[in-house]
This record gives sequence, structure tokens and C-alpha cells, in this order.
Amino acid sequence: MHRRPPSLSPGPGPGRGRGRAERLEFEYRRGGTLAYFAAYDVHRARVLGSIAEKTGIAPFMALAAQVMGTEPYASARRVFRGVDNGSSHTGAPSTARMNAAWPNATLVHLPVHASWLSQVEIYFSIVQRQAIDGADLEVLADRLMAFQSRYNTMAEPFDWKYTRHDLNGYLHRLGAHEPMFAAWPPTSLG
Repeated sequence: MHRRPPSLSPGPGPGRGRGRAERLEFEYRRGGTLAYFAAYDVHRARVLGSIAEKTGIAPFMALAAQVMGTEPYASARRVFRGVDNGSSHTGAPSTARMNAAWPNATLVHLPVHASWLSQVEIYFSIVQRQAIDGADLEVLADRLMAFQSRYNTMAEPFDWKYTRHDLNGYLHRLGAHEPMFAAWPPTSLG
């Protein structure tokens, strides 16, 4: 998205330490869209990604093939893939597709509105700030893949401290305050 004219940065203003607020132009020109699919290995801090013109089952399964054709996943006894509830990989049909293609792969659907449980979302946040902002669509695909390569050379696993016990405690506290969650979880996770 390109604003016309460009935004005005915050700056000094008249009197008593008040500055001028940032000014954003409401008119803009869309630059088009791309779909960036990425899989994040939480143990090795490695990203495998692909670019597509749009989202859908075919590009999602292409990324799955890329992941499952790469070591250590290709020879692993079991591979768990945590996914959000995007339309290309939601529900029982997506699980069946994954199991038919790779019997050692299990899709784990995260709860709706729980993107904070997905470490790939942390990576996407980094990508947004460091690679996407201000990029033209013509160069965006190359820029994304170059960023992914550079990220993979320096990244370390996120220091993730949220455990299944933390999640169970949160769900029980939530159930005490929200009647609709009182029966959740039916059994403890893990």
C-alpha cells in the first residue's frame, strides 16, 4: 500500500513539549497481494517458506511437500505441524489430506483466535517489520525469500516458556469466569 502523498513523521510542535502527531494520508494506491506460506521449526529456528499468488489448498500442500521432503522431517517417525485455522488447512479434511500424503505427519489445529500460541506468528511479526513494510509487489517475493535465507543463518530458537501446564491453568481460570468455557478442557492437555 502506497500513500499519496507520503505520511508526515511526528515532529516538534508549538509550546510546552507538545509535538506534531504523525499525519497519515487517507488516500492510497494498492500494490497488489502475495501469499507467503512458512513453516517454522521451533527446535532449530529454521524457516521453510514459499510464495504463491493466492492462498489455497494447493499452495499449502506444496509447502507441506517442501517440508516433508526435507530432513529431518522426511525420515522422522512422527512430525507434528501446528497450524492456524486458515481455509486451506482447517478441519478434518485437511487432516485427512495430510495423513494420506504423509502418514507420519499430524496436523495440530490451534484454537481459533490463539495465534499467540504459534511461534511462526512471531516470525511473521519480524518479517512484517524488517522485510515487508514499504516493499513494492514487484520486489516483494525476492525480498521475502532473501530475508528468510538471512534469518535462517542467524536465528536461534525463541525462548518459549509457555507450557501445557500454563495453558491448562489459563483454561481453568477462564472457565471460572466464563460459563461457556466451564467444561473446557474436557480433559487436561498433555
